[in-house]
Amino acid sequence: MDSNIKSIGILTSGGDAPGMNAAIRAVTRAGISNGMRTYGIYRGFKGLISDEIKEFKTNSVSNIIQLGGTILKTARSDEFLTTEGRNIAFENMKKYGMDALVVIGGDGSLTGASVFANEFNIPVVGLPATIDNDLNGTDTTIGYDTALNTIMMAMDKIRDTATSHERLFFVEVMGRNCGFLALNSAIASGAEAAIIPEISIEKDQLGELIEQGFRKSKSSSMVLVTESDVTGGAMKMADRVKKEYPQYDVRVTILGHLQRGGSPSAQDRILASRMGIASIQALLENQRNVMIGIHENEIDYIPFKRAIKKQREINEELLEVLRISSI
Repeated sequence: MDSNIKSIGILTSGGDAPGMNAAIRAVTRAGISNGMRTYGIYRGFKGLISDEIKEFKTNSVSNIIQLGGTILKTARSDEFLTTEGRNIAFENMKKYGMDALVVIGGDGSLTGASVFANEFNIPVVGLPATIDNDLNGTDTTIGYDTALNTIMMAMDKIRDTATSHERLFFVEVMGRNCGFLALNSAIASGAEAAIIPEISIEKDQLGELIEQGFRKSKSSSMVLVTESDVTGGAMKMADRVKKEYPQYDVRVTILGHLQRGGSPSAQDRILASRMGIASIQALLENQRNVMIGIHENEIDYIPFKRAIKKQREINEELLEVLRISSI
């Protein structure tokens, strides 16, 4: 294959996700195996501007596949949002002779990568790494499976105390404006309901749940709530129940950053490794401005504009699965 890519930079950006290190490892070693020089860029786009750059060798990524978080660190960068900041970042790329970038991150990171790629006409390939699973064109994102399992294990423990005290628990999970984590972890943990942004826009989920008497003959109930301005989060749900339905003994658990940490699952390690190697393959094929996706277990190249175009839609079948299985 004819490719002018001789040197690449790798960075992780935005919120961390389990499996990022597996992706860094795969990109580094795939690049080296194809004769490329590889550079690790610390602290995302911020580090690209502040010149926190180091050449990576094969042993630079040894013994990291099992680690959560990211060895390259991650940071937000207001400076990268400016033309001046992006100019500095591009000059640093030229300083190290980088021909292309591999950006590992979520929606915001890939949006920034797309702007940067178009502005300076450089090849950029993105890897979807976010526990929210909210990018289009891929069946799943790096970190999502691990986060789901973390939530499920936490829910199993919460159920023990919910049952002992006959309480209604609202458990808040991440997801921003996307309900995949709440919905699928509700199914996996046997929760009674999931309150998610996609449905909150259309109807009053809490009112509907209460009116249907979702507690029924059960001695306890657990409801997953997506952390979102749309749903208002678990605290808002609990406050409303206390005011409108005082007969319920309500408690709230906010899982927070617990969901981001921990050793990545086997699925996330394999996914990250496949996507990391595919990113180098994409560059060898002269692809640019694409995200590596996976569809029906096959690797695919998704244009940035499609990947970040709009929110992924919830599968209606999953809503029905939760409804039927929680009666």
